Amino acid sequence: MTFAWPLALLALAVIPVLVALYIDRDRRRVASQAEFGNPDLLPNMVDREPGRLRYLPPLIMLVALVFLVVGVARPHATVNVPREEATIVLAMDVSRSMKATDVEPTRLDAARTAAKTFLDEVPEKFRVGVVSFATRAAVGVAPTEDRELVVTALDTLAPGEGTAIGDAVALSLRVGQQQEQDEADESEEEAPPRAVVVISDGARDGGRVEPAEAAQQARRRGVPVHTVLVGTPDGVVEEELTGGFRRIIRVPPNPETLQQVAATSGGTFFEVFDAEGLNKVYEELGSRLGTREQDREITDVFAAIAVALLLIAATTSVFLFRRVP
Repeated sequence: MTFAWPLALLALAVIPVLVALYIDRDRRRVASQAEFGNPDLLPNMVDREPGRLRYLPPLIMLVALVFLVVGVARPHATVNVPREEATIVLAMDVSRSMKATDVEPTRLDAARTAAKTFLDEVPEKFRVGVVSFATRAAVGVAPTEDRELVVTALDTLAPGEGTAIGDAVALSLRVGQQQEQDEADESEEEAPPRAVVVISDGARDGGRVEPAEAAQQARRRGVPVHTVLVGTPDGVVEEELTGGFRRIIRVPPNPETLQQVAATSGGTFFEVFDAEGLNKVYEELGSRLGTREQDREITDVFAAIAVALLLIAATTSVFLFRRVP
């Protein structure tokens, strides 16, 4: 928390003085009562003594005063506010290992279903694009607000060979960027923020761009790349061979490349082992990408709390002691 007028906080130094004056006044009041009467007769004159409850209203007022002083200093805090627009590119791994059934029904199908759920989590004005990658990366659909086009692109994803993670990140950075920049130039506003979400189960296998190089490009452009590792160590892929034989290939997930890409670009790495976990990751990303941090003055919050405390102090004093503090 920061303050636009921090010098006002010096007024808080007066509060201990007020406490000392109140305690001294209370002691003088008790002493004066003893001079003009017999304290032992007090129980016969009143129903009950207020006891320590008499300190409650002044204490509440004191806390209210603290909030008022802090409010005068015009505090600022970083709060999350909804984004009006942004671009998100979903880079989907369609390599052979994504056919593994350790994440039901398959890794690819689970990722596809969760991606569709993700579309419901982000604001309608967000542009969402799809990039698929196996041996090479290809654009499924350029960033668009049309959710039906995105769903169609997700439905057409089919398994291939290879895992060109670096190519996928590099292509995700470029796709639709020129159009966004042209629109920003026409409106004389900044281009909307962009983020990339990579869903994969392994390390790089093919491609022309190194994942580390692509992550550096993303960092220079200020585009975080969030990576999601899908799969369990027990993942296998079965392939039919000539003659009716079957070949079983172990395809355990490899987190190192995805961890490196996320860390370098300023994104977040997630690891999931089932479809439910994948849905939770997408929900978290949808919530995170759908908001942005903004510095906001919160004087009104402190003022409202102070007024509420003053009302509580007055109400307590009236009902308990039949007097206004």
